[in-house]
Amino acid sequence: RVIEQILSPQCWAALAADWPLFARAFLTTVVVAALGLLLALALGAVFGVMSTSRHVVPRAVARIYVEIFQNTPLVLQAYVFFLALPYVGIMLGQSTVGVLAVGIYHGAYIAEVVRAGIQSIPAGQGEAAASQGFTYIQTMRYVILPQTINIILPPLVNQMVNLIKNTSVIAIIGGADLMNRTNDWATSGANIYGPPFLVCGLLYFALCFPLATWGRRYEERLKSRDSQAGQELEQIEEVLS
Repeated sequence: RVIEQILSPQCWAALAADWPLFARAFLTTVVVAALGLLLALALGAVFGVMSTSRHVVPRAVARIYVEIFQNTPLVLQAYVFFLALPYVGIMLGQSTVGVLAVGIYHGAYIAEVVRAGIQSIPAGQGEAAASQGFTYIQTMRYVILPQTINIILPPLVNQMVNLIKNTSVIAIIGGADLMNRTNDWATSGANIYGPPFLVCGLLYFALCFPLATWGRRYEERLKSRDSQAGQELEQIEEVLS
């Protein structure tokens, strides 16, 4: 039945007639993904830096945040934001819930990426900055984080791709995102499933594939550059010996 619908000109004509619905839903998904990504990057940077603090309290707070949101389902978190918060007087729309849910959820993963990136920088650089009178924040801002960015970009891109796909969580709370609009259109009227879900998948693919491809190529360039640097170092050591 689905294959027949995909091959049916009538089904595609019906979909084309309602294309503005899908276009608006796609725009909603893009906006939710962009705002969620900004929130995730902000939270990830803050809690990632806190995870490497010399003090116990910020490290503990960052650990609690990461463990809670990494080890509970995103769907459950979306339900909590949408259904539980109104009981304490906080009313949020579906799109806002989507931004908060994917932003906070992926912020926990980005925090771990940032932590790992910071810890990969030799400790001597932080010590050298401290000896020059840099505060901890200045050391992070001017010495550690600029070097960390190149290291963490590939895993950050992976998180971006996952975040875009996870915006579909809005569908479970009746949001106006691409996944929910696709399901609503498919299950109403003539029950046409093939073309709308195929188009939905292609639109998600159009968002995710370029990012994933760029991240993979960037990681390959980093590995190639590191390999070349290692070979040059070996050649220098051979000359000196």
